[in-house]
Amino acid sequence: MYAFAAITRRRCLALGAGAGAAALAPAAWASAPIDVVVELFSSQGCNSCPPGDKLLTELRDRPGVLALTFHVDYWDYLGWKDTLGSAEFSQRQYDYAKARGDMDVFTPQMIVNGEKQMVGSQRSEVFAVLAQSRKPAWPVSVEMSDNGKEIVIALGAAAEGGDATLWVMPVLDNTTVKIEKGEMAGRTISYSNVVRKLIPAAMWTGAATTVSLPKDGVLTPDSTGCVALLQQGKVGPVLGCASWGRVTS
Repeated sequence: MYAFAAITRRRCLALGAGAGAAALAPAAWASAPIDVVVELFSSQGCNSCPPGDKLLTELRDRPGVLALTFHVDYWDYLGWKDTLGSAEFSQRQYDYAKARGDMDVFTPQMIVNGEKQMVGSQRSEVFAVLAQSRKPAWPVSVEMSDNGKEIVIALGAAAEGGDATLWVMPVLDNTTVKIEKGEMAGRTISYSNVVRKLIPAAMWTGAATTVSLPKDGVLTPDSTGCVALLQQGKVGPVLGCASWGRVTS
């Protein structure tokens, strides 16, 4: 068994081919404490998604909440290609459904701490799950920093390791899109903390270690910050997390 298998620098650069590093100064923003992670799967082609998008923005502004938006691409056939969408985000949603065993895939869908899922516009259920899911401490400590050329992620040790995936995600904190076709034609919608890329940066099995990734291989031209999620297996429960840059308001 290995304690850590990092993605190679060459592989990381390949993942970011053609994307320049965002103009972010080293250590420009301090990372606020996070005690719950919320992922919203949304789409510009889904006319039931705006309430979920609005709620995600509200959650983003609450202390301790790391709120992320993933735009899926499976509604593109309705006539509008989601400008923020990607097949890799759709795959993440399907992977979650497979891991849970319920195969529930829809928009808007929220997933809390990599475990509980619900309709992303149902406020009462969302807030009830959040209240039950806040963590006084994560099983594994995760810290992110910037040394100028690299994003550095420090993972703590845990007595009971088990295979876990370190996901690194460049994030655009705010954007507004005018939708011209499809179910949402004519509407202008604002989105918060939009994930722009998914990078499986490393495998972790319990040992403390540090991962250094070149910024120009991680960040996209429009990203304003970055998030690290350590998840059991591939997309299981969140074991630890951190953010860097301008991710939350």
